Amino acid sequence: MKIREIRCAGLRGATPEGGWSNELRPEDCVHTLIAVHTDEGAVGLGSVFTNDALVRASLAILEPLFRGENALEPERVTEKLNQHMFWLGRGGAITHTISGIDIALWDLLGKATGQPVGRLLGGRYRERVQPYASILMDEPQKLHDHLQAVKAKGFRAFKIGWGPFGRHNAATDVAIVKAAREAVGAESRLMVDAGASDAFWAQGYKWALKTSKMLADYDVAWFEEALCPDALEDYVELRKQSPVPIAGGEVLTRRQSFQPWLEARAFDIVQPDVTKVGGISEERRIAWMAQEHGVRFIPHGWNTAVGLAADLQLASAFAATDLVEYLTGSPFIDDITVGGWQLDSDGMLAIPSAPGLGLELDRDMVQHYSNSSDLF
Repeated sequence: MKIREIRCAGLRGATPEGGWSNELRPEDCVHTLIAVHTDEGAVGLGSVFTNDALVRASLAILEPLFRGENALEPERVTEKLNQHMFWLGRGGAITHTISGIDIALWDLLGKATGQPVGRLLGGRYRERVQPYASILMDEPQKLHDHLQAVKAKGFRAFKIGWGPFGRHNAATDVAIVKAAREAVGAESRLMVDAGASDAFWAQGYKWALKTSKMLADYDVAWFEEALCPDALEDYVELRKQSPVPIAGGEVLTRRQSFQPWLEARAFDIVQPDVTKVGGISEERRIAWMAQEHGVRFIPHGWNTAVGLAADLQLASAFAATDLVEYLTGSPFIDDITVGGWQLDSDGMLAIPSAPGLGLELDRDMVQHYSNSSDLF
């Protein structure tokens, strides 16, 4: 089975807010779907956390390398693409695009063998996993009401992030976390994401340490992106001193970037994003590395239904990965798949057992949000 062509379609019209200082608009494109078409008619699906113009340009550069390649060898083909792209830079739009290609090739391999991707990754440790509802912070009462509405849908774990947190004063931060804990209840997991990868983040180590102690008072399960994403030494010290676990890594790409952070014990929880980091092949290697260093692997998943499906398959293949991120309120997750996603009575999400990623895209909805029928 050979790769005939790779197509892409950017999603627009309902792009959710990111909480960024340069806020996203609904018509902005930050998520692009990929479809790998083969000479036998089979199609694999991938997702890229990058604007479609950048993905399209990257595909044009990569085409001589992937056209005619074996579509059933994701790790080898992905590594070939990586090895031949060093001279164009590592970790940018091309690496993100390779991520989507890799996800799609794993989808194809699963479909060809009749197996879910998680089994091809070595075996399924679980058939379902707990999704945590990922929502933006707001002023306390609005956040409280939002969280209660999300909890009513069956979620038992929640992450609040970005927004005003760390951007005004300590009293505001306390009020936000207090309102969140009251809304979700003592029995629910609650995580906090400062979003320190935002442009011109103003807080530093002392703020992060003081805030971590406040978060411990509200039984917060982890403190995410508490520091600027390049502050390795500060992360190492914060992880040592913080009473709550420290999480991060969503902006890093490729395993080589993660290695110094894992070796330095900068994280308690590492969070690579499969749609940016290099795909399933690369994320699996990072997760193995994390295991060897005693670091938990919980995927970052602020992307699409295809990205969520990849995260679910990865979660099935790692014994300690008991959570996946679920971006609530995004049509690019909730509306573009046939059948959608449903939580069970325990607030758990079934990991698809169908071949490949185990999902089918709703072509009409994809066309609606991409204004294109070219993907398929």
